[in-house]
Amino acid sequence: MNLLKSAASVSAMTLLSRVTGLVRETITARLLGAGSESDAFFIAFRIPNLLRRLFAEGAFSQAFIPILSQTAAAEGRPVAIELARRVSSLLFLVLLLITLAGCLGAGWVVLGMASGLQPGSEQFELTVTLTRWMFPYILLISMVALASGLLNTFRSFAWPAFAPVLLNVSFIVGALVLAPHMPQVSMAFAVSVMVGGVLQVLVLWWGLQRNGCWINPLAGMSRLGLAWADPQVRRVLQNMVPATLAVSVAQISLIINTNIASHLTPGSVSWISFGDRLMEFPTALLGVALGTVLLPSLSAAATRSAEEYSRLMDWGLRLTVVLALPSAVGLGLFSDALVSILFHYGRFEAHDVHMTSQAVVAYSVGLLGLVLIKILAPGFYAKQDIRTPVKIGIGVVVATQLMNLAFVPLFDHAGLPLSIGLGAMLNALILFMGLRKRGLYTPKPGWAAYWLRTVAASAFMAVVLVLANQHFDWIALRAEPVLRIVWVLLVIAAAGVVYFAALAVMGLTPRKLIRKPA
Repeated sequence: MNLLKSAASVSAMTLLSRVTGLVRETITARLLGAGSESDAFFIAFRIPNLLRRLFAEGAFSQAFIPILSQTAAAEGRPVAIELARRVSSLLFLVLLLITLAGCLGAGWVVLGMASGLQPGSEQFELTVTLTRWMFPYILLISMVALASGLLNTFRSFAWPAFAPVLLNVSFIVGALVLAPHMPQVSMAFAVSVMVGGVLQVLVLWWGLQRNGCWINPLAGMSRLGLAWADPQVRRVLQNMVPATLAVSVAQISLIINTNIASHLTPGSVSWISFGDRLMEFPTALLGVALGTVLLPSLSAAATRSAEEYSRLMDWGLRLTVVLALPSAVGLGLFSDALVSILFHYGRFEAHDVHMTSQAVVAYSVGLLGLVLIKILAPGFYAKQDIRTPVKIGIGVVVATQLMNLAFVPLFDHAGLPLSIGLGAMLNALILFMGLRKRGLYTPKPGWAAYWLRTVAASAFMAVVLVLANQHFDWIALRAEPVLRIVWVLLVIAAAGVVYFAALAVMGLTPRKLIRKPA
């Protein structure tokens, strides 16, 4: 198996997803700006996204993929597919009930997510309406997560990585075609979310059929008794309980932060959300891509060889550090330029650029930790140890909220992402120490020199970005948007060349950086 090729395939598709996602966010910022309507949309969209991470991509993947991988290896592909069919039927039923409850109780859900909104106000009613429109997205995206897990287990990574592109395309089309005919732009985006969810389900189910893994959760509804009696299904469900707790820890922190932001200056939720989109770009390209590829690989290696397991982990961590550290430096030093070329159009004003830039800088402090978690946590999941990340996560949530008490009064809305970033760094450190203490991971020699070279190369890159910021007024270049885009891209390219050239001079050539584990 070529791990690098698989990771590159996922990264390429994820890059396409993130590029179209940034186009989506550019259009959103242009049409909505950063105010009451945009806050209403982001709060409403955050609710199904939170549940998606809680039940689908997070807890479900962590509980399902290791067991599915082991079943496929021990009992064969047909048995693994049958397990997926039975799990899909139970998952569909549970999420259908949750979706119905969420649509009926949307008002209570909004109050729980954003207590700063005043019941009866225009913004509150809009948020409730948007929530009802988009809540069924969790059902669609959960079926996407199941199909993605099955395809990833059988080493078909491209289709799951491509699926999010369809949501972004749906957004873009909705903004261009549907928005001019709707009373509010946010309603057009809500419709786009649902259309995008349907498209993702259709494409991945087609991908399953092409790979001979066809499953139909509706067909299995009449055989729920058999599914419940299956010991492997019960193992998945049992593992989902601590996995749900593990993921919910982070989501609880997100709910608290959204509540806090809803009490701050109007636009705070939007500024943080736009900053989050920029932060997710490197997080997805690096953490999600490597984590997606490593989890099934680590699960298989865990049953074969402790040494192979440790080598895979070391490879993932080295690749993460050498790419995530300069990304963090770039986001922190070049935030004004990045926010300007992406969002500074239409109703998105210079003040919004400054506020969003503050959130981006705050996120950049913890970017390395956010990415490392995507690599370190699968190290526990591959061993079917989900309880340890839960315990760590609970402590990190407490620490994050304590940091909010200090940072929000000092930095207003930027204090929230700063607490998240520092909490992620703490989380990654404790996960790393846990793997080391249990003897699951033994770092290969040369890490100290590796860190020094990466930090030194990042410093050279930082000089390029600082000089560019002194030379250009990125906000004033709004009058010449094409020229601004050209200059930003040229500076990014120059910074990248300087970084990798510095690494090469210090002995870290591209071939050495991406060399797969032996």
